[in-house]
Amino acid sequence: MKLWSGRFTADLNEIAELFNDSLPFDRRMYRQDIAGSIAHCTMLGKCGIIAQDEAETICAALKNILGDIDSGKIDISGAEDIHSFVENTLVSRVGDVGKKLHTARSRNDQVATDIRLYLRDCIDEQTDLLKTLVSAIADKAEKEKSTAMPAYTHMQKAQPTTLGHYLLAYANMFLRDAERLKDCRKRVNVLPLGSGACASTTFPIDREYTAKLLGFDGVTQNSLDGVSDRDFAVEYLSCAVQAMLHLSRINEEFVYWSGEEFGFLVLPDEFSTGSSIMPQKKNPDVNELLRGKCGRVVGDLMGMITVMKGLPLAYNKDMQEDKEPLFDAATTLSLSLKVFTAFINAVDFNREKMNNAAAGGYSCATECADYLAAKGLPFRAAHEVTGKIVLYCIQNGKTLQSLTVKEYKKFSPLFDDDILQAVLPQNAINRRNVIGGCASEEIDRQLKTLRNELKII
Repeated sequence: MKLWSGRFTADLNEIAELFNDSLPFDRRMYRQDIAGSIAHCTMLGKCGIIAQDEAETICAALKNILGDIDSGKIDISGAEDIHSFVENTLVSRVGDVGKKLHTARSRNDQVATDIRLYLRDCIDEQTDLLKTLVSAIADKAEKEKSTAMPAYTHMQKAQPTTLGHYLLAYANMFLRDAERLKDCRKRVNVLPLGSGACASTTFPIDREYTAKLLGFDGVTQNSLDGVSDRDFAVEYLSCAVQAMLHLSRINEEFVYWSGEEFGFLVLPDEFSTGSSIMPQKKNPDVNELLRGKCGRVVGDLMGMITVMKGLPLAYNKDMQEDKEPLFDAATTLSLSLKVFTAFINAVDFNREKMNNAAAGGYSCATECADYLAAKGLPFRAAHEVTGKIVLYCIQNGKTLQSLTVKEYKKFSPLFDDDILQAVLPQNAINRRNVIGGCASEEIDRQLKTLRNELKII
């Protein structure tokens, strides 16, 4: 039975009904819908809007319906949306008293409440998943804090760093993703129920009591706003996109690190696939999928923004299109975080190749310039002298580490025997013992700070 059938003399066109129905996707919110209905009914009984025994009957039946859905005793079908399904099932079990459940509410504020409850659950789960990922990366970074590797700018070798330093860069990104979700939760966790269709209700409801029952921090302050805006959903999707962007970036690097040209990363068999035609192949499919699924969530955000961009107040049927992007993004982000955490725990690195690569590309040229600057030569002049040294090395097939002190002195009398130690990658790394640097002692400090921040999210 349609909840709105009284006004109409003809059934909805079959194709129009298929087009209109949202049950195939909003059925996943059955727990939230029933929880909201129980709280609403409890409030109706407390306020004397319906009899207390009626409220108790309805709430008991709703709990039984929840149990039957969870156990598979009943299938969610035969209604236009999850709200209609729950109410129709309730009426079939308790009779006309079940029709009192919808007193003082509309499907408009009901669905807005369901979405907020659903997103709150997603945020709590994904915040925990992000914290678990950050911990896994931190543990790997601690293990690799002395593994030298080149840092890159413009995809060219830039300066020596460590794998631990590199991994902690992403750990900090994912930590901020968790913080963003936690902050977003504040704006999600506000109850719109009681806003009615658009102009609230004439019944003496207690919205704060309903909010307390459902664990909301407060209630929306304007009924038009309560049912018509989805800024909290757009914000959630923005947070999800940012987390997926970080997943995409690190997996982009892992993809080419796994190739023979780099050889920095050893792909775990359990996270790799082969080729149907090339027997030798071991492909980073999981990493590529993590990279690719970012575009999917970006599309979810763009879809939500496009739906909302031109809607007048208050509710419009366009807003039925708010759910599928949310559901898709939430599912994608959760699964992506789980699989990448498992990958991080399993992956290993080729330390020998990384250490050897750290000295390549004249990555210690800045050390040479800093050496001269510390001796009193203005840095711009030191930069120019070092550039000439690098050119000399290129022309003569040498490295900064293979030059003799005599060769260095040809470019500046300020060079002394200690220049040979200054341009060694590991020494260059160890001297970077400032906040944010890559020295082993500084990595220990970063790890401690990161783990302390994890405790307060």
